[in-house]
This record gives sequence, structure tokens and C-alpha cells, in this order.
Amino acid sequence: MSDAKNLLFLPGDGIGPEVMGQVRKIIEWLTKNRSVNFNLSEGLVGGACYEAHKCAVTDETVQDAMDADAVMLGAVGGPQWDNVERHARPEAGLLRLRKEMDLFANLRPAVVFDALVDSSTLKNEIVQGLDIMILRELTSGVYFGEPRGVEDLPGGGQKGFDTQVYTDAEIIRAAHVAFDLAKKRGGKVHSVEKANVMESGKFWREVVTKLHAEQYSDIKLEHMYADNCAMQLVRNPKQFDVILTDNLFGDLLSDCAAMLTGSLGMLPSASLSGKDENGKVRAMYEPVHGSAPDIAGQDLANPLATILSFSMCLRYSFNMAAEADLLDQGVQNVLGAGVRTGDIMQDGMKAIGCAAMGDALIAELDKLV
Repeated sequence: MSDAKNLLFLPGDGIGPEVMGQVRKIIEWLTKNRSVNFNLSEGLVGGACYEAHKCAVTDETVQDAMDADAVMLGAVGGPQWDNVERHARPEAGLLRLRKEMDLFANLRPAVVFDALVDSSTLKNEIVQGLDIMILRELTSGVYFGEPRGVEDLPGGGQKGFDTQVYTDAEIIRAAHVAFDLAKKRGGKVHSVEKANVMESGKFWREVVTKLHAEQYSDIKLEHMYADNCAMQLVRNPKQFDVILTDNLFGDLLSDCAAMLTGSLGMLPSASLSGKDENGKVRAMYEPVHGSAPDIAGQDLANPLATILSFSMCLRYSFNMAAEADLLDQGVQNVLGAGVRTGDIMQDGMKAIGCAAMGDALIAELDKLV
């Protein structure tokens, strides 16, 4: 039995506990079949934490996340917390974890599985074989910049404002990750900003260009405006390999790319820090989809995005590439066998629920080994 992996579960709200329950099944299977041991702990985040503690995440849970080898998060939010003060809203817990864990590199793949090519709203020839990795800078930019707020104007009325700000160090560390990813993929990076109208965008382009010339000239670098990138994602998405972009544009473009695949229920993500003084890389893994309160508790959710997020956890945090490949292949095979949750349902396929999808994957893993 190898050294135990310390994994913190934060199921969160809505469908979060349901989809995370399917990851537990995978962990139990790995423990039984792959001689690996996981030390699992669990905490509250989002609305669930607000109901218990009147905050979106406690100091104790943040510390647990800092100490863990990796964090698995379900989803946060729901309409019942829409009127909660901003600092205590469910999303504030997620932002605090990202900031305090220094999870600056958000990896969001957009991959079209062969069995789901017809689920996309785009033509098959546009999306078949699609495999994009978006590197979104996650802890700076307009979501964290100061000053921000709402102020009264001297002559009456009000103004609301946020600040888009980046240092060269923040851009450089995100760009390093993007270029390193490209080395292991197709060897191409698109750096995306609005250098034509934003000073921060012009600065972003200059910093990325300089780093590329100094250390990554073997990687092909192209610059693209964010609005054109959005258009190109639906026009010719297979031109992209790695997309490097800031927090705001990364938020928008990764959701756009996600829908090329046919469902947000299929898209995982990883958020990584740099190495600390002890060589540790903090990490949090979560599905791209939200808490889906309209189907929560009904066994209707698609757990595959969360399961694929756990696959990324195996790959990036635990150096278990063989197990990650096995899990990815299991997902591919289950979809190929024609079972579907409601969000990816197609004519002639068999409709199953969240728990049944987890069970189907376990059965497929048994066959693969």
C-alpha cells in the first residue's frame, strides 16, 4: 500500500453532494484494486457553510484545504442565498479558497468525446476530435483588483467600479504553465487579451511576448483579441491547442468552449498553485457546471465532470497517470455503450441517473482490469 493521499472533500450545495458521492465510489474501487490509500476528510463550503456558520467558508476549512494534498469541490450556490450579504454569499467561499491557496493556474479542458459528437450544437466536422486546454489566470485581474465598489456622485446618482490590474510576475507565472502545457500537447499557445483598448491587455501582450522570446521560442505563440477568440471558438475551434488568458476573459471563454462539447456536465477543471518552499503544489479540482438547484436531490445530475476532475487530480496532484488514463478510458467506454444522463441524452440511448452512471463506470473499470 503506497503512502496515503490526503484528500479534502467539499461537496457544497445543490447537486454537489450527489456527484461527489460518485467520486467516493471511484476512490473505493481504486483502494481495492490499485493498492493506493486515500485519507478522506470533509468540510462545508458555500450555502451549506452559511447555514451552519453564517459564512461561506470557515477559517478551519481553509486551513484544512491548505494542508491537504488536494481538494475536491462539488458546487456552490443557490437562489435561497441570493440576498445574503456579498462577503458571506456561497461564491465568496470559493473565491477565498482560490486566493488563500494561491490557485493562480486554472486548467479547463474542452474535449469532445467521440460518443457525444452529436450532442454539440455545432456541425460534427467542426467539433469532432476537439481537444483544447484553456489556462485561465485565477487569482488576480478584475475579480480581485482594488479599488472596487459603488459610490455616490457629487451631482447626484451613483457609479459602480472594479479595477483590472496585473503585475508582470502574475502574468509570467501563468504563462509559464501555459507554455509548459503546450510542450506536452500540440506546441501552440494563443495568448488572449484586449490589447487594442485596455492598458492591462497591452501590458499582458508585452510580458507574454518577452517571456516567449527568452524561454519558449520552440513553442508557437499567437496573440488574439478576446472578442475574436470567442468568435473563432464557434467558427474554427480546432485551430486552438492551449489558450492563455486572464481571469475575466478566461471565465467567459472557457464556458463558451465548454458548450462546444455539448454539455457543461462533461467538463472538469483543475486549479493549481506554484511550488511553496517545501515543493508542495496546492490544488483544487471541481466540475465546470454549477449547483443546478432545479434538479438537486433527484438523482438526475451528470457526475462525469466531477469524476473527470478527479482524474485530473490523480494526474496532476498524485502522479497517478496510469489510473487517470484508466478512468478516462472508462468514461469513454461507458458513453460508447449508450448510457446517458438527461443533459447528454440522445435518441436511441438509455437514460440513467447519477448513481447509476457511477455504477456503470465502476462496472466498466472492472472490465478494463
